[in-house]
Amino acid sequence: MPTGRFETMREWVHDAISAQRNELLSLFSRYVAQGKGILQSHQLIDEFLKTMKVDGTTEDLKNRPFMKVLQSAEEAIVLPPFVALAIRPRPGVREYVRVNVYELSVDHLTVSEYLRFKEELVNGHANGNYLLELDFEPFNATFPRPTRSSSIGNGVQFLNRHLSSIMFRNKESLEPLLEFLRTHKHDGRAMMLNDRIQNIRTLQEALARAEEFLSKLPLATPYSEFEFELQGMGFERGWGDTAQKVSEMVHLLLDILQAPDPSVLETFLGRIPMVFNVVILSPHGYFGQANVLGLPDTGGQVVYILDQVRALESEMLLRIQKQGLDVTPKILIVTRLIPEAEGTTCNQRLEKVSGTEHAHILRIPFRTEKGILRKWISRFDVWPYLETFAEDASNEIAAELQGVPNLIVGNYSDGNLVASLLACKLGVIQCNIAHALEKTKYPESDIYWRNHEDKYHFSSQFTADLIAMNNADFIITSTYQEIAGSKNKVGQYESHTAFTLPGLYRVVHGIDVFDPKFNIVSPAADMTIYFPYSDKERRLTALHESIEELLFSSEQNVEHVGFLSDQSKPIIFSMARLDRVKNLTGLVECYAKNSKLREVANLVVVGGYVDVNQSRDREEMAEIQKMHSLIKHYGLHGEFRWIAAQMNRARNGELYRYIADTKGVFVQVS
Repeated sequence: MPTGRFETMREWVHDAISAQRNELLSLFSRYVAQGKGILQSHQLIDEFLKTMKVDGTTEDLKNRPFMKVLQSAEEAIVLPPFVALAIRPRPGVREYVRVNVYELSVDHLTVSEYLRFKEELVNGHANGNYLLELDFEPFNATFPRPTRSSSIGNGVQFLNRHLSSIMFRNKESLEPLLEFLRTHKHDGRAMMLNDRIQNIRTLQEALARAEEFLSKLPLATPYSEFEFELQGMGFERGWGDTAQKVSEMVHLLLDILQAPDPSVLETFLGRIPMVFNVVILSPHGYFGQANVLGLPDTGGQVVYILDQVRALESEMLLRIQKQGLDVTPKILIVTRLIPEAEGTTCNQRLEKVSGTEHAHILRIPFRTEKGILRKWISRFDVWPYLETFAEDASNEIAAELQGVPNLIVGNYSDGNLVASLLACKLGVIQCNIAHALEKTKYPESDIYWRNHEDKYHFSSQFTADLIAMNNADFIITSTYQEIAGSKNKVGQYESHTAFTLPGLYRVVHGIDVFDPKFNIVSPAADMTIYFPYSDKERRLTALHESIEELLFSSEQNVEHVGFLSDQSKPIIFSMARLDRVKNLTGLVECYAKNSKLREVANLVVVGGYVDVNQSRDREEMAEIQKMHSLIKHYGLHGEFRWIAAQMNRARNGELYRYIADTKGVFVQVS
């Protein structure tokens, strides 16, 4: 779509309208009758089905071409007598058309024309003022990228295939690899190759001599026993810690030089020692190792990063050992220091990460000309402080590492912006991990950004996201859906392809989801905490008494409200931050309105504070009040239990398993 004789979407839509002129005139008239506004995909289809019913149109219209157009439509902008459609035939691809309902004529629109048309919803007709228009495409126009939607998120695989193909066709393209191996250093010490190897020919000869030399050694021979001989041939440390490991690397590089293969290239590049010092950025919230989960803006991201750091250090130590190096890795989690830390360690400058030897949390305060900011502030309010924070972080990182990191990893929008500032200043590789992009969470938050500005400052956040996405060397996501959505839903990153903030700027090309910088790496759970309920030998049965008190006691206090009259019923369970996006109150309202569900199951949610006076987060306070209102309005006592956020990870893990014992279910909120 379009296919066959139709080369453009305009031709496809025009032909569909021509084939069903009366029916579609009726449909578009219904759209226009609603007045100016935005219609989402489901609304477009609903009106189509209503038109069929009212007009007595035959059922086969559902199978006609225009139904396929509507199923691919992301949205429609209605400004009578025009209806402009953003059509998404597949993930990552958009086309724009505009229908004049009075004439049933169809025009193709460029991205810029479509966004200008959309802006009229807010600004009225264009008044001739110029608006900043952003197009990031020219900066990446010559960079290779896949074209199939199914390839999105497999950037490393694509680049290895592309690079090996070029190397196979043109041997001169091996020169950059040679130059990298010759100049690669750590702390001023040469690695991989020295000056005895000047070109591809001498490299091949040296590899052949090394291969013959190593074949005569026992596989387990330590590198130190033949280091001098290899150095004389042109090789430095980094090839391996034993004769076997070095020989494997030599064979891999010989294979690349003779007949490049993607898998061989990926294996070889993955074994080159490059990452020893890592900085991970997560400025907002309370970042600590105890008594922080459930505090405002503090949840899964903290757990994710701490688990990531422990696994990363373990992997780095193992690789350094296998590479035959004597290097101590360092990992710094850089976050905000909060002087008034609410009983947490967030007022400590440096804190070792438990379960590691070389990883620390480095906290740096937010400061202004008036001094240090002492209290927590929402993640939506951090933007004025981040540039100064990045400058201070640069100095603190240099002091702790006695140099610069090899890799900077940003987390969430604020961390990714700081990562961009630091990566540019220090000349370091940058990785982004979004966790969640707010743009898709708050519908129409771009076009009506002014309505949200006082509370959320989306103009700053969306700008920061654009800068960070385009500056990053690679981006890690958990799923394909995070990048490019699904057939019927736009992905979080994809929503930044083209959008407008009327009166501020419009983005005609923000990010390309086909860019090979996108790579999917699904996170794992800590299996020491979250293991199956069927694993009886590891169950923490000593915690069951406190869990039963948490779930079933009749006491009403600041830790839990509501009670369960019939404890034999299975439990519907959810645990999350108490904010608008996670929408725990939406789950409660859905349950409250379903009398059948209330008959057969209890509902238990864990999240936030129960007492509104204990919270300082705007969204959480509103959700607390809404939760209490729902309990009262629907009379949920006896069927519903609301438990305040719990900090004990071990007990939380057993809580999931305890509920599984009751044949309960877990609801993953957004």
